[in-house]
Amino acid sequence: MFKQAFIDFWNDDSGLTAVEYAIAGGLVVGGMVIAFTELGTEATNQITDLCAAASGNDANADCDGL
Repeated sequence: MFKQAFIDFWNDDSGLTAVEYAIAGGLVVGGMVIAFTELGTEATNQITDLCAAASGNDANADCDGL
C-alpha cells in the first residue's frame, strides 16, 4: 500500500506542470511591465515635445501648466 502510494507520488508530474505555468506567467507579466513602462516613458516624451512645439517653445520647455 505505502509502496504503491510512493510510486504514484514519484511518477506524478502535475505539480511540475503547475510550476512551469507559474514561471511562464511570471515571465509574461514581467515582459508586459517592462513594455508598458518603456511605452509610457516614450509617450510622455512625445506629448511633452508636442506641447512645446504647440506653444512655440523649444523641445526642453516646461509644459506642466497647460
